[in-house]
Amino acid sequence: MAEVRDRNLPHQVQVHPQYRFDNTTGGGYGAKNYHSGPSTSQVLAVLTLLPIGGTLLALAGLTLAGTVIGLMLATPLFIIFSPVLVPAAIAIAMAVTGFLSSGAFGLTGLSSLSYVL
Repeated sequence: MAEVRDRNLPHQVQVHPQYRFDNTTGGGYGAKNYHSGPSTSQVLAVLTLLPIGGTLLALAGLTLAGTVIGLMLATPLFIIFSPVLVPAAIAIAMAVTGFLSSGAFGLTGLSSLSYVL
């Protein structure tokens, strides 16, 4: 007979995984193993994608090599012409900022006028 103090303890539930041992899982003697290898469509997909992936990887490598070579050739020119390029870049950035801000102010003014009307 259980005592009163045992009844106040929380019950512990133990969960055990259940495994099935039938022919659908491919286990057991004489079971048919339907998952023996990749399907034909998977093999064709791999055979198609390997050359495409290799070609794209080679093109990425050529692009990276060309970029590095171009940067190596252009760096001395950037250093030589930096007294001209830096002020030109600053002037272009300021002009773009001015055009964008004037457009934003114009849209704000038009929207406020249309709201008032």
